[in-house]
Amino acid sequence: QVQLVESGGGLVQTGGSLSLSCVVSGSIFGIRNMAWYRQAPGNQREMVARITRAGLTQYADSVKGRFTISRDSAKRSVHLQMNNLKPEDSAVYQCNADVAFMTSTYREYWGQGTLVTVSS
Repeated sequence: QVQLVESGGGLVQTGGSLSLSCVVSGSIFGIRNMAWYRQAPGNQREMVARITRAGLTQYADSVKGRFTISRDSAKRSVHLQMNNLKPEDSAVYQCNADVAFMTSTYREYWGQGTLVTVSS
């Protein structure tokens, strides 16, 4: 089975930093795109950052200059360094990955989510 396990969430003050990690486990044929999403209560889920297998990245406008996404394909992991956190960054953050599991077809898999709370 494919599992995405996140870690690194927690409670920080405004202006603080957190680093999130996600590791993909299972008998995997390949991993294509990886991304971090977030969803706050009452809000729609939004993409925070995305990274391709080649290392190309894109970010939501609200986090540009503050967040950095990176990956280690050999370790099947993706990371999100979050700096200068703001209260509006508070949300459940989920790891997402396009994974080829038992076929050559890539499908999206999700982690269970890790809670980030930024206090005023």
